Amino acid sequence: MRKAAVQLGMDVNPSIDLQCKHHTPAMEERIDASVGLADTRKDYFIQRNGVRCAGSHLIVDLWGAQRIDELGYIEETLRECIRASGATLLHIHLHHFTPNGGVSGVAVLAESHISVHTWPESGFAAFDVFMCGDADPHKAVDVLKRAFDPARVDVGEHLRGRME
Repeated sequence: MRKAAVQLGMDVNPSIDLQCKHHTPAMEERIDASVGLADTRKDYFIQRNGVRCAGSHLIVDLWGAQRIDELGYIEETLRECIRASGATLLHIHLHHFTPNGGVSGVAVLAESHISVHTWPESGFAAFDVFMCGDADPHKAVDVLKRAFDPARVDVGEHLRGRME
């Protein structure tokens, strides 16, 4: 747990046992204050249409899409979506299926993810764009439209983790 905290940029006091399963709420509060988490921890919740939520999850269907069998092109397009949205890339993993050439994969983001599944034989591509914090998933849709030149685009939005 200490290693994960350090990887997240947290300054962890080595004298504190972060793996203890028996901490009381009061102990957790003291530990958070000791490691500097109490004042710096952010939940990255967002405000959309007057609703506080964990993030915006876009379901993007592209019909009549081009170049959806080109693994390298899809990867570069995902990277452009991430840049345009203001998100932070952690890892991309894509798989190219044979013989139809479909691609499935995910870009894991600090702000959540973008996933892709393509059916080149049908000209269909399905993207999930889920982001929280300051990242704007709607900017990824414009990139997808330019990159794949679809005949039709269907976009649905679901606000995840609504705080009502």
